[in-house]
Amino acid sequence: MTKDQKNEVIELLKGKFAQYNNFYIADTESLSVAQVGKLRRACFSKQVEMKVAKNTLIKKALESLDSEKYAGMYDSLHKVTALMFSENPKEPALIISSFRKESNGDKPVLKAAFINGDVYMGDNNLKALTQIKTKNELIGEVIGLLQSPAKRVLAALLHHHEQKAGGAEAAAAE
Repeated sequence: MTKDQKNEVIELLKGKFAQYNNFYIADTESLSVAQVGKLRRACFSKQVEMKVAKNTLIKKALESLDSEKYAGMYDSLHKVTALMFSENPKEPALIISSFRKESNGDKPVLKAAFINGDVYMGDNNLKALTQIKTKNELIGEVIGLLQSPAKRVLAALLHHHEQKAGGAEAAAAE
């Protein structure tokens, strides 16, 4: 790879890291070419961008953006690294776990995940990451919580108002 090619990869990666708040670092070393192809297709179908790049270039891209913010990720940059970029924080975790189920294996291995500024190191986080709430799910829950008491309050107010109106009408009729 020439210096220019390396710089191109670094710039491309910087663009992705800047674009996405969530990315996963997975080890795809022991996967066959066919399996990697299958993993790419699974990612593509779920709007997850998968990129395989050299660890040194990934590290340079992260450092040049914000070396402190991404400091927790550097230890995971060894062996073969596949990056999975996603708007949805749990989609890559779901892809990895369903891929493992289908192949009855423990690959790809999750090395680390960066979710909205939080670093999750190690494969033992995979299950927790599959259960992470997306922003929309959280908003939905909050709206649900806000709606139920409001509905009760409104129902009580309307009921109270109808009673008062009923009473006033009866008094006027007399």
